[in-house]
Order: sequence, then structure tokens, then C-alpha cells
Amino acid sequence: MKESYGTLSQTMDGLKSEGYTMDFNIHEECIVCHQQNTVLSADDFEIDKVYRFEGESNPDDEAVLYALSSPRFGVKGILVNGYGISADEASSVLIEKLQQHSR
Repeated sequence: MKESYGTLSQTMDGLKSEGYTMDFNIHEECIVCHQQNTVLSADDFEIDKVYRFEGESNPDDEAVLYALSSPRFGVKGILVNGYGISADEASSVLIEKLQQHSR
């Protein structure tokens, strides 16, 4: 896995070529993969890599991309989330796990 692929979209494409094919979304206390109807709690996934993107002209364009894997469910995918004022609401346990890997 590279340290940088370039832009957010280039990073998403690069990770997909490395097997991170699922698209994850935060939903309250878990991470959901609608493609496989999989619901992951904070204990069900590992954060393999974190990429930060800052908006050059607009702070609302700031985002964090997480490369996630779940050996238990045999899935790998990506989660894109805003940070700062545009961060999604989620449980404190989920946010804590994601933030530990963002530093």
C-alpha cells in the first residue's frame, strides 16, 4: 500500500486495485457495507491505512479516507469521512477507534 496516490479519487482507485473493493459507510454505532449487507462494529475491523485530504480553497472539502479490513468477514474496503465540521455522527467508540489511527 502506497503512502500517497495523489488526489482522493486517485487514492480510492489505487486502493480498489489493491483489493479494497467494498464501500463502507458510518451508521450510528457501526460501519455498514451495503454491497454485502455487512455490519461491522468497532471490534470487527482493522484500519490498515489512513489518508488525509485538505481542501485547498474550501475547508468543507477536508476528508479522511480509511483503508479497512475485516478478517472475520473476509472483506476489505474504504471509508471516506469528513473531519472537523463536516464529520459524520457516530458512536464515541467508533470515533475513538478511527481517531486513534488518524494521528
